[in-house]
Amino acid sequence: MNIRIAILGATSHIAKGLICNFTRSKEYKLFLFARSTGKAKDFLRTNGIKGNISFAGFNDFRRKEYDFIINCVGIGTPNKVRDNPSLVFGITEEYDNMVLAYLSKFVKPGYINFSSGAVYGSSFKEAAGDLSSRETLVNNISPQEYYGIAKINSEAKHRAQENLHIVDIRIFSYFSRFIDLNAGYFLTDLIGSIKNGSEFITNRCDFIRDYLHPSDLFNLIRLIMEKKPFNTAIDAYSQAPVGKFELLDYFSKIYGLRCRIENKLNFICPTGEKNVYCSNSRKAADLGYIPNYSSINTVKEEASFILKK
Repeated sequence: MNIRIAILGATSHIAKGLICNFTRSKEYKLFLFARSTGKAKDFLRTNGIKGNISFAGFNDFRRKEYDFIINCVGIGTPNKVRDNPSLVFGITEEYDNMVLAYLSKFVKPGYINFSSGAVYGSSFKEAAGDLSSRETLVNNISPQEYYGIAKINSEAKHRAQENLHIVDIRIFSYFSRFIDLNAGYFLTDLIGSIKNGSEFITNRCDFIRDYLHPSDLFNLIRLIMEKKPFNTAIDAYSQAPVGKFELLDYFSKIYGLRCRIENKLNFICPTGEKNVYCSNSRKAADLGYIPNYSSINTVKEEASFILKK
């Protein structure tokens, strides 16, 4: 029998990479849910993706049975968070509650939810870890904390359902050929400058990012699916993170990126300052997870597809 997998938010960046990986095997039947099934179908058609796939709107979610549910719904990009920071609460809660209501009737399915490294807080001066905690000024909550609070609230609800098989995967950074170049990330702005031949402007502040490769995320999900039911949160990670100036050096040498450093330039991240946005937690290794890609190799491979186009 096929393993029946429901993917919510099938047109999202992460979902697209998962769909590509799942459809490489005949052992899976995918149920793709999206606000626009037309966009999901266009994505498959454009990329020549075929498989045992059905499409539906979210209203049809409760009508079928699944072995695993993967929740990829979210605001996701910096530009969307910046434009409407309060929206993250409603979107996170609406679809998470929909899945939890489903699991109250069908207890057996596993639920994999994409959380975020933002649960650790809005300021990252060092890597997160198993003993990390977050601080929130309860009488002065800033908009930069909304995203992380929405995610940690969701995780807390899941831990309270200890009889259910729910795993939250915290994504710190993720990059693939399917990323929206208008998303407002550092890398999308950089690649956009290369494509249109414009000068890329940044400041002298360095940062560290841990870019997860689509196949490494897929392998982590498979390991979660293979284990007996359990309930926890797991930090995702690559072989090694990468610094901003290493990325600038690579794109300058290989793609001729023109970069200008402005000392007084100040960028404000809508989800907080993240100088070292990665985790030292290796809980995923207990499942047998061993990433095949470092952050720089992830960027090199996936960016090559974008820039070839």
